[in-house]
Amino acid sequence: MVKTAAATSMAVEEEEPVTTVVEEKRKKKNKKTAAATSTYMAVEEEKPETAVEEEKRKKKNKKKKKKEKIRVKIETFSEHPDKISPLVGYFPSGFDPLRDRDDGDGEEPPPPQPMVRVFRHEKRTNRLQLVVTPNGSQVDFVGTNYSGEATAPQLCTYALGVLDKESQTLKIVPIASNKIFRLEPRIGGPDLSKKEPSNEELTAEKKADKIRDLTLMYSTKKLITQAKKLESLHKKEDPETQEDLDRKIKGIKINKEALESASTHNARNIPPHDSSATAPQMAYPLDKIILKGEWDYLSDILELLQVGAEVAPDIYPSFVCNRVHLLQDTKDEEEKMRLACVFSYINHLIKFKDKNSYEGSSAKYHKIPSILLQKFSTMFADSDMKRLPDEKRDLLISYVLVLTLIADDFRTDPSDIARDLRMTGITLRPHYEHLGCKLVREGSLLLATLPVPLQFPKPRKRRR
Repeated sequence: MVKTAAATSMAVEEEEPVTTVVEEKRKKKNKKTAAATSTYMAVEEEKPETAVEEEKRKKKNKKKKKKEKIRVKIETFSEHPDKISPLVGYFPSGFDPLRDRDDGDGEEPPPPQPMVRVFRHEKRTNRLQLVVTPNGSQVDFVGTNYSGEATAPQLCTYALGVLDKESQTLKIVPIASNKIFRLEPRIGGPDLSKKEPSNEELTAEKKADKIRDLTLMYSTKKLITQAKKLESLHKKEDPETQEDLDRKIKGIKINKEALESASTHNARNIPPHDSSATAPQMAYPLDKIILKGEWDYLSDILELLQVGAEVAPDIYPSFVCNRVHLLQDTKDEEEKMRLACVFSYINHLIKFKDKNSYEGSSAKYHKIPSILLQKFSTMFADSDMKRLPDEKRDLLISYVLVLTLIADDFRTDPSDIARDLRMTGITLRPHYEHLGCKLVREGSLLLATLPVPLQFPKPRKRRR
């Protein structure tokens, strides 16, 4: 027991030095922390105030200043017809017209102010152009009230206010055109007002020339070919050639009777004719009805027969479908081509009539060649009306009936063409008589014939 107690006391004595070392390290660490804290406090006390903080303090003091309040009397002015209102503009490029202005403190005189000019359109007086020219510069700042930014929709009204502190009045006046001019830089010229885009109306000839040029530049080969053929039809002779032609015409004897009959076809509202003709073929010349440049666009029926296709009754009128066998029986190629073109021309005339009437469903998808469509629109249509006028419609019917007479060798049965024109034989009879035809009966058929010379019905006088 004595030995154990002695060993324990020795262990306690050995552990005492370790505790002393730990306490000494803790004391040294506390001394370093206290020294660092005192050094940081000293630095904070010695840090001076920077220039940025001084500026912030000054701005803060300015904001605290009270704003000056003024009681003013507001006066509004309206536009005067004899005086121009103030013009307001801005420079999107950042140009400052008063940048080089001197207030007079120096010895040198202030530079001259930029020159300001206002242009007004001669015809459209509401169009203005503002031009600002800086001193010694070749660049002008130009703004308008009719183009560019001024064309954008505007949902507010602008006005200019002028404050007079002495009289304590605020005058509000409207600005010119209620627009703010956007002054864009431009290279100066002799007269900037001439650079205004002109909106002059083009004449019919100039418009046709522009359309022709665009067609030749950008259209397809097919349309270019059609345009060239159409131009050749309306081509005018040169002045020198015209003079030679006039000299030759002077030696030609003029048939006055034929001239009178040709001049009266418009008055009679019928196709071109010769009332003194001795043969039915010369009474209504085919070359006066179908012009030279139009024959190339009338070969659709002949092309169908060449490939063995059927002439469908839902596409072509019954008059044409009932006479297709005539083309197959004709051996003369020239005569076959002439007859096929006459059938095609009749088809286009009937489809044009249906397109410009309430019964246009059958012709909805029918395509008329452009050269014929332009001719039909000029001869029969009226731009202000959707339907054909009565006189123009009667003229179109007269053209169709004349072509049917030519196709049937001037002895035709009007029953099928009357059905194609959506008419009856009774309503179609006055049209034949108006052309100089006579209706004769052969058995059960009523045929329309054309005796020569032409004899037109005389106008009936009403009895009083």
